Amino acid sequence: MSVPPSRVRRTLRWSRRLTAVAISLCALAGAGRLLVPATAGPTGEPPGVERQLTFLRAALGAGAGDDAQRLFPEGYFFLHALYGLTWAELGMRRPAGERPVALREARWALARLDSPAGRAPFSPDLTPAYGVFHRGWSNLLRGQVLSLQPAGRRDPAETRRFADDSAALGAAFDAAASPYLAAYPGQAWPVDSTVAMASLRLHDTLLPARFARTTERWLQEVRRRLDPRTGLLPHQADPDTGDPIEVARGSSQSLIQRFLVDIDPAFAGEQYVRFRDRFLATPLGLGPAVREYPHGMDGPGDVDSGPLPLGISLSATAVTLGAAQVHGDAPLAGALAGYGEFAGLPFGTPWTKRYAFGLLPIGDAFLAWSKTARPWVAALPAPPPAVVSPWWRVPLLSILSLLGVLPWLPALVRRRRLYKVDHSVIA
Repeated sequence: MSVPPSRVRRTLRWSRRLTAVAISLCALAGAGRLLVPATAGPTGEPPGVERQLTFLRAALGAGAGDDAQRLFPEGYFFLHALYGLTWAELGMRRPAGERPVALREARWALARLDSPAGRAPFSPDLTPAYGVFHRGWSNLLRGQVLSLQPAGRRDPAETRRFADDSAALGAAFDAAASPYLAAYPGQAWPVDSTVAMASLRLHDTLLPARFARTTERWLQEVRRRLDPRTGLLPHQADPDTGDPIEVARGSSQSLIQRFLVDIDPAFAGEQYVRFRDRFLATPLGLGPAVREYPHGMDGPGDVDSGPLPLGISLSATAVTLGAAQVHGDAPLAGALAGYGEFAGLPFGTPWTKRYAFGLLPIGDAFLAWSKTARPWVAALPAPPPAVVSPWWRVPLLSILSLLGVLPWLPALVRRRRLYKVDHSVIA
């Protein structure tokens, strides 16, 4: 039985209308994501982060840590660490009496860092044991767990462990010829030692200070070994001498810039401005992003950077949001957060929120952690000169406006023609 041509025409007409409505609604939703603030600075609680953590807790319970471990060597460790650190950041934004959930979840994550699975990729024969990556990030989270507790009511065992691990890190830095301790046998990345040094600075705000000289010597040695191409800390260094062996890269610089402010605010301010000048980009003129390699240089991607479309590292771009926030660079932090809401394909329910359909929880973890960034030791620095225009959204909004209108153009053209025909007949 054949379908009447009139019904076919009606079906096609309604299909075109529904497609046009869907495209226009998507364009409108994209514009809304660009315009609505996506972060709340270093003091406010960013919208949606607690729902992201609910998603991440469920994902971790379903084996996301093991999945991440198959993607890169520290996947299990890093995913749990970021989950715990983000809860600690949220907890510090709340009154002391409203921190039990944050404290419980941060402790849960910390226990997994200290488990056989958390230690598995690392060597117990390094100094300190399991290397500076494992010891530094663990020590940082342990210090933040203590920070969530009132000074007179901290768990004594946690306090002793934090003091002992800090002492082990301090002794390793004092004994080393290089400011960059090994994370793996024969391999050192300056970012890992920066995290560890930030944990020692946190120690000196929570417990009797003992690492001022260690910090001063570390800074002196770091300044002597900057990457000659960029004037920044190198991506990788010789573990024996600390001399640079790889140019500064966005995936490590984005982390370094977040932590350096708690070690030496003045030096951090200089490094941050230099980092922005050499790595910030606007690919195709559409929003800010961060390159993996400095301007004028290209290189391959790896497990740290991920794929590099147009030289851009998505991981470095997400983490730079946190670096901008701790440096008081609100225009850049807001732009990176807004661009992430637009390009990250967020999907939310009343209880959870995830990006890119939740296919890569480590990306959600980095973004949640970045949105909660705040200095832990130093005061929030004076904002650096802005490099992001308030009009950065205009090209994207223009494209979205065009996409929203285009599906309706054929109907508007037909209506215009009919209008002319009718008027010519009347005339």
